[in-house]
Amino acid sequence: MRKLSLIRPSTRAFWREGQRIPGYSLFDRLHGYVYARWPYLYISVGTGEHRLSPLINRVVAILGRLGLLWSEEKKPGQPTLADTYHGKVVPLEAAAQLVTINQDIRITDLERIIPYSRARDIIMQDPQHIVVLDCPCRAARAHPCLPLDVCLIIGEPFASFVAEHHPRRARWINAQEAVDILRAEDERGHVHHAFFKDAMLGRFYAICNCCSCCCGAMQAHQFGVPMLASSGYLCQADDSLCIGCGECVEQCQFGALALHDGHIAVDGARCMGCGVCVSRCVQGALALQLDASRGEPLVIQELMQNLS
Repeated sequence: MRKLSLIRPSTRAFWREGQRIPGYSLFDRLHGYVYARWPYLYISVGTGEHRLSPLINRVVAILGRLGLLWSEEKKPGQPTLADTYHGKVVPLEAAAQLVTINQDIRITDLERIIPYSRARDIIMQDPQHIVVLDCPCRAARAHPCLPLDVCLIIGEPFASFVAEHHPRRARWINAQEAVDILRAEDERGHVHHAFFKDAMLGRFYAICNCCSCCCGAMQAHQFGVPMLASSGYLCQADDSLCIGCGECVEQCQFGALALHDGHIAVDGARCMGCGVCVSRCVQGALALQLDASRGEPLVIQELMQNLS
C-alpha cells in the first residue's frame, strides 16, 4: 500500500529549495511556510483588521526592540520591516514582461533596482507556472475593491504551493490570462507591484495589483514605513497640453497630483512613477521620465539581455 503523507508535495519542494539557500535559516523556512500557508490571517493581522492584531503587533514590536526580529527604525546591522517585505512599483508594460518569461532566470543583488538590504533577487524557476490568488489585503477588508482574484504568484516553488494549499481561492492561469488581469487592473486605476520577501526565499514571488484603500503595503508606506520602491520614473506634466480636467488627480493612488491654476502639479516626493495617471490623460499631457535619483526600473527583458 502507498504510504499516506501529511506533508504535501509543494511543501516539501518549498522546504528543499530553502535548504539550498545559504543563510536561509530554519526560522526563515518556518516563517515562509506560515506566510504562504495562512496569508489571509497573516495579512489581516498585519493590516490591523484582525481582532488579535493589537496583541500580536505588540509582541512583534517587543521582539524587534530585543533584536530578535526586524525593527521599525533602522539600527546598525538589523533589518527593518521594509527590508524584509517590500514591493517595486512597475508600470504596466514592465509588469507584463514579468508574467511572459518562458525560461528560468537568476539575477541577484539588484541593489540599484531593489534598494533594500534583503530580498532583492530575481530567481525564477518555471516562470510560466502562474497562479492567480484572491488578494489577502482585499479579502481582509469589510468592503474591499473588486474583483478579489488579482494577485499573481509566479514561478516555483511558490505557484504550486499556493495552488495546492488554497484551492478555493487560487487557480492556474496562463501568461495571456495574467496579462489580461494586469490590463484590467490598470484600467481600474490600480498599481502593479513586484513583491519580494525574505521569508519567500529572499526573492521576487508575486505581482500584486494594489489600491490605496485596501493594500497594506501602500498604507504602511503612507505612514512612513518605506515598503515600496519607486519604479525609477517620475511623472512629468506638459502645461501646454493640460486642460485642467482633474481626471488624473482622482486616479492617483499616491496623492501626488494636484490642480494649481488650471494645470497639473506633480509632487515629486509622493510620485512613485506607476504610470496610472499617464494612461488616464486623453490629452497626452502626462508622461513618465527616467529619474536617476529614484533607482533603476525593473525591466526584466533588459536585465536578461545583460546576462547574455
